[in-house]
Amino acid sequence: MSGTAALRTVLRPARQHAGRLAAGGAAGLLASASSVALLVTGAWLVARAAERPPVVALSVAVVAVRAFAVTRACARYAERLLSHDATLRVLSDLRVRLYRRLERLAPSGLPMFRSGDLLARLVGDLDAVQDVFLRALLPWLTGTAVGLLAAGAAALLLPSAGLVLVAVTLLVALVVPALSARAADRAQAGVAREQGTLTEQVVDTLERLPELVAYEALEVQDGHLRGTEDRLARHRDTVARVRGLGVAAVALTTGAAVWAALVLGAAAVRSGTLAPVWLAVLALLPLALAEVLAPLPAAASELSRSTRAADRVDEVERAPEPVREPAEPAPIGPGPWHLRVQDLAARWTPDGQPALSGVDLDLPPGRRVLLVGPSGSGKTTLAHVLLRFLDPAAGRVLLDGTDTRLLAGDDVRRVVGLLAQDAHVFDSTLRQNLLLARPDASVAALRVALRRARLLDWVDRLPEGLDTWVGNHGERLSGGERQRLALARVLLADFPVLVLDEPTEHLDTATANALVADLVGTHAVTAGRTLLAVTHRLRGFEGFDEVLVLDHGRVVERGTHDELVRRNGWYAAAYRDETATWV
Repeated sequence: MSGTAALRTVLRPARQHAGRLAAGGAAGLLASASSVALLVTGAWLVARAAERPPVVALSVAVVAVRAFAVTRACARYAERLLSHDATLRVLSDLRVRLYRRLERLAPSGLPMFRSGDLLARLVGDLDAVQDVFLRALLPWLTGTAVGLLAAGAAALLLPSAGLVLVAVTLLVALVVPALSARAADRAQAGVAREQGTLTEQVVDTLERLPELVAYEALEVQDGHLRGTEDRLARHRDTVARVRGLGVAAVALTTGAAVWAALVLGAAAVRSGTLAPVWLAVLALLPLALAEVLAPLPAAASELSRSTRAADRVDEVERAPEPVREPAEPAPIGPGPWHLRVQDLAARWTPDGQPALSGVDLDLPPGRRVLLVGPSGSGKTTLAHVLLRFLDPAAGRVLLDGTDTRLLAGDDVRRVVGLLAQDAHVFDSTLRQNLLLARPDASVAALRVALRRARLLDWVDRLPEGLDTWVGNHGERLSGGERQRLALARVLLADFPVLVLDEPTEHLDTATANALVADLVGTHAVTAGRTLLAVTHRLRGFEGFDEVLVLDHGRVVERGTHDELVRRNGWYAAAYRDETATWV
């Protein structure tokens, strides 16, 4: 999609605030017209006063000067108030729309954007889009309209002077901005691109700072950052030079118009077709217009910047949704819930390779299934499909006989929950992290969940208890404490169907053994729930009802633990290798 088309698409919410934007533009037009009228009226008043007429002959001009001065101030205030109010409303609508879009893309559709670059689009690029009103369209419309009005007024005094001002206005409003935009277009694209790259690199640096320090790679990363900053600075310098040349062009053009007005006006005075007092008005009128016309070249540059930013925002808007919500979701049953997968195929992008193909899975209430296989076999993909983070490309997932594509994603995720290997822990308190699962949970319910996750004794020993801050990404917690906090959150949510996605990853052996025992042992905290354990680890899951082995997205083995060990396939070999490392 072209940048202009992207700008129209992104700014569609502005239609709801067209009245406010129009009112702001009208106030800006009145303020600029009053500014020009104030200067020319003052010029006429001074020139006429030099002729020493009766004071009564100057009274109207004196009142007009005061009126234009007050009108200019009040209209400018109204213009700032109305235009900024409308623009901020548009920006708010855009942010909400983009956040909703990200919600529909998350989590499966977000990996196509780097987190830092996505942050730049969400903040810097959206701010640039809002400037299209304040710094591009409104100044251009106001300047052009006032310039033509002033040219019309000048034509009433001296037609040739009016033609000069028409030429000046069209030159400054059309030709100079077009040249400025063309000269700055590539630089503006570079600014948008390098700003996104810089934000991405800064976020990556902060997130990976311990590794950079450990491997003494900070200087290398600093070099990358400085290189990006230098390229960004060069593009910004180019934009600034183009804007400076645009301002100089306006000054030269209006200066030439002053000389033209003086020459034409003096000739008209000598011929008697123009009263001498009006010569001062014609001479100062181009100077009065200079203030109004000066922002026009910069407005073209801002329009180019906004267009480039809108194109980057529109890329997020046009990203394919991994899940499409039904217009009228089907009602979900009261349970107990039976989850069934039939001939499932899935892919991460519409034209990508299948990550799953022909997968069948039956999860009646209380059933426990182990899903294993080599890395990249499609285990996590299946978990995402079950949670409606990704729609099937073929086949279907049934929840009590209803295709999950006909159900609201939130309804599905109230039944099917996830205990992930990298469950996010927010930089907040233990209490707030738990309340994400159930905002209305009482302290007693929180303590029960912590007790079942074997964290309550540890929490009670903390000086601030539930109000203890856990740090960014839970950095004040150990790996086992983070995972048990995630387990307590899942237990508090009380999901009937629970997907365990590599729950022991990054944990030491003793911690992993204890967590597995709590999850699937004889007295497991997950007793009574339907379980799907997605894991590389095999020990501790021997008692599951069924084991599925995935390879290249297909089920290559299925059966109980004992059956697969006797079959002596991939599962048996992997189980023997894991057992051997424990001896």
